[in-house]
Amino acid sequence: MGPWSGPWPDDPRFDPELLAGGDRRNVVDRYRYWRREAIVADLDTRRHDFHVAVENWQHDFNIGTVVRTANAFLAREVHIVGRRRWNRRGAMVTDRYQHIRYHPGIEDLLGYAAEAGLTLVGIDNLPGSVPLESVSLPRRSLLLFGQEGPGLSQPARRAASLVCSIAQYGSTRSINAGVASGIAMHAWIRQHAAPAAGPAGGAPAEAGSPAAPAVST
Repeated sequence: MGPWSGPWPDDPRFDPELLAGGDRRNVVDRYRYWRREAIVADLDTRRHDFHVAVENWQHDFNIGTVVRTANAFLAREVHIVGRRRWNRRGAMVTDRYQHIRYHPGIEDLLGYAAEAGLTLVGIDNLPGSVPLESVSLPRRSLLLFGQEGPGLSQPARRAASLVCSIAQYGSTRSINAGVASGIAMHAWIRQHAAPAAGPAGGAPAEAGSPAAPAVST
């Protein structure tokens, strides 16, 4: 979107710099020209009841994808267990709009889950796991993912109230952790969330919102 054409909206959610210079961010039309803080505040009124956690013991490059997907499905929070440093490139700047909480270890994550009333659900193709395709996920779930390759750590496996597997039909032993997170989050969405509405899958546009403003060329 280029610079705003016509009288500027009298609304504090709009960013004067974006109105003047244009908005080239990766956001749905509903949020064009909005301040970042205003976008986060609006998302906070609509976030879903599930959380996402990912282990980061070896600088997992999939975390950016997990964060981006959590933003797309409007997770309440993303929890990173282990190292605080991770490659943000895959997040495509969505980490600016998604709440992220860090935990030094599984024990700290468990304490948070208990206090928040969340059920820890591990996602990994382990012996004895329950097929994700047939399980009813708790509404207040904390979906936990391990790293690419080793999967869930032993402490994470012991801590999970439920471990779900994702059906695979080819020759590979595992799928990308970022892909697995998207499948699991969408499984929760199908069970608990209302269908998305509005342009580009966002919330319904409000009267006077900049869903399709006139843009100077």
